Amino acid sequence: MTTEKRRIGFKVPHTFVILFLLAFLAAVATWVLPPGQYNYERVEVNGVMRNLVVPGSYHHIEATAANKAGVVSFFSSFHKGLIAAAEVVMLIFLVNGAFGLVIKTGSFNALLGSLMKRFRHSDKILIAVLFIVFGLGSSFFGMLNEYNGFYPIFVGLAVALGYDPIVGMAIVAMGAYTGFAAAIMNPFTIVVAQSIAGIPLYHHTGMRIAIFVIFNALAIAYLLRYASKIKADPSASVMDLSDLTIDLGDTDKDSLQNHPMTGKHKLILTVVLFTLIWIIYGSIKEGWGSIQLTGVFILMGIAATLIDGWSPDKIATEFINGSKTVVFGAMVTGIARATLVILQEGKIIDTIINGMVTQLDGLPPILAANGMLIIQNLFNFVIPSGSGQAATTIPILAPIGDLLGVSREVVVLAFQFGDGFSNMLWPTCGIVVACGLSGVPYQKWLRFFAPLFGIMLIVQFIIISFAVIAGI
Repeated sequence: MTTEKRRIGFKVPHTFVILFLLAFLAAVATWVLPPGQYNYERVEVNGVMRNLVVPGSYHHIEATAANKAGVVSFFSSFHKGLIAAAEVVMLIFLVNGAFGLVIKTGSFNALLGSLMKRFRHSDKILIAVLFIVFGLGSSFFGMLNEYNGFYPIFVGLAVALGYDPIVGMAIVAMGAYTGFAAAIMNPFTIVVAQSIAGIPLYHHTGMRIAIFVIFNALAIAYLLRYASKIKADPSASVMDLSDLTIDLGDTDKDSLQNHPMTGKHKLILTVVLFTLIWIIYGSIKEGWGSIQLTGVFILMGIAATLIDGWSPDKIATEFINGSKTVVFGAMVTGIARATLVILQEGKIIDTIINGMVTQLDGLPPILAANGMLIIQNLFNFVIPSGSGQAATTIPILAPIGDLLGVSREVVVLAFQFGDGFSNMLWPTCGIVVACGLSGVPYQKWLRFFAPLFGIMLIVQFIIISFAVIAGI
């Protein structure tokens, strides 16, 4: 896919430039903002012990207890960020190395060829259906990491069907994160937040079903409009195939259509399918994390190559080649963490939280509720964990809501929206992992998604305002 038109207008800076500037701003903040912290208490929430903030306990601490970011500590933060994100960085390297083995067997291209021939006249329906399937998994079970193995598959499928890699990534990432944010009963956000706020679990489920439908319809319409536009005019794509940082093998349409599906290919694809099912089961039932997921993917890659008759030396060589292609994505994930490292060492995260929360004092209910939504979006940059953000912010905002006439259900709704949708925006959140696994540069994703995020934010303001007026 080539770009023939010269694009005019604002150019999104390189991902590393964005991350460097964010880290620099954090470093400056350590010299401007006073260090401080809240007191925390251990409380059991749905059978899990969590550290919850004690409302009203914010206090300044001695400057000597905090680390103001100097020149050396600022530049060292990138190293520390990579160490802090090591588990996820290794996941990107190892999963792509393992999946690269499957691609080299030819089974992946055989699958793409079959899917392309089968769905070439109903690809829009396929996109919408799969988008909803990923969304439902996230909405009901909080699934996100469980989808990591699907990114290369759907990027390849999108390219084979005549779209760009963004479309393939968006089917999985936007489907999953939209379902996660507009969830019906997400156990990692809604259940935790409602429990901390002291309201009945799954309260107002009908409202959440309507919200799920609204945001999924909006996101699907946006994605299909983009897909139709670039199919009609490939130069309208926000990225070229030359920008792709993973190897999909031969994705030429004619080659894929003529790619034979052999018995070996079918057996290898069966192993891949079993692996994905095994990972989903292990994540939901056994509590697996990134480390276990990575181990299963490595096992999948080795099994695929043994079926194809490879030697041990060839397996090792091609595994390294597959890992090489995602150096950029893996580095982005670690470097993005540098900002959080600086804020944590400077002891100013709680200072930032307290400063934002105090801005709500005296506001009328609708403005206060929408202010909470904005605050939760900002919180998600520095606390990129749904349950962690709930444990930090709900104990503070729920009592404030009581005083300002904002119901605790609306407080939870503002948290749900603010925590969820910005996961697709902030570089400190999971979207950089999705970009790394998809081979899509973060700045390209940002260019695609930022307009939709703005539209979604407006819809969130409307829903929050309606909820306050309706007395929900």
